[in-house]
Amino acid sequence: MKAKDNDARKIKDAVKKYYGDALAGAEQTASHKGPPDNSLGQALAGYTPEQLKTLPPGLAETSFGCGNPVAFLEVQPGQTVLDLGSGAGMDLILAAGKVGPSGHVIGVDMTPVMIAKANENIRRSGLSNIEVRQGEMENLPVDNASVDWVISNCVINLSPDKDRVFAEIARVLKPGGGMVVSDIVTLGPLPAEVQRDLTAWSSCLGGAMLEADYLACAERAGLTDVRVTERLVYDKNQLSIFGSSCCSPGACGPSKEVTGRLAGLIASVKVSARKPGGGR
Repeated sequence: MKAKDNDARKIKDAVKKYYGDALAGAEQTASHKGPPDNSLGQALAGYTPEQLKTLPPGLAETSFGCGNPVAFLEVQPGQTVLDLGSGAGMDLILAAGKVGPSGHVIGVDMTPVMIAKANENIRRSGLSNIEVRQGEMENLPVDNASVDWVISNCVINLSPDKDRVFAEIARVLKPGGGMVVSDIVTLGPLPAEVQRDLTAWSSCLGGAMLEADYLACAERAGLTDVRVTERLVYDKNQLSIFGSSCCSPGACGPSKEVTGRLAGLIASVKVSARKPGGGR
């Protein structure tokens, strides 16, 4: 899916504002009423209580995801992991624990307030093997063939040019490197009004692709062994809990009427793939 250039900039600007506002809202809630209860959302996303306990307090409540891309076993100590749309840094910190002190974790995000929050959380974690760079998924500030793994958590759906995103993933991966991303896809065509709505785009619905088309994007980029390893189809209650976005409860998204119509049509998937070569 590729939006026209003028529409693409509108989408990106809307996404930046949406997540800046979502972060500010979560922090305001925490300062006045204590951390928002996102326990069910994190459980649906696949994070375990043990993982969440390793994070700086409050970080999970400012993380807006639809899965747990770090929940894979293949990553090895000393490897380099790149997180697309790294947000407040939750997956960066979890990945850093897997690669160890000899490894390296890079986050890329286009929203300045998210980068500032991620750097704050990294400092609070005490980890020194993480860095965050400002940039966009369609033009990553990362060298060719320099990372072992690419992860992403409910972010690629926000891009107006997903073919370009997967081409960038293939470019930065080392030969034999792998991709594990969690994202939102559809199991059937979305209503036209949802696709046109900038709030729906920002809340991970409007830009969601058919699952088969999403996998085809990765294959066109030259990635192989592209497959869905996990799938959760959202019912009406789950869509409502997630604020009709792939985010935390209370995030402002499309109306309940709209999300009710999307029950059974929206799925969170974990997709894996690899770049050919490297002897793997």
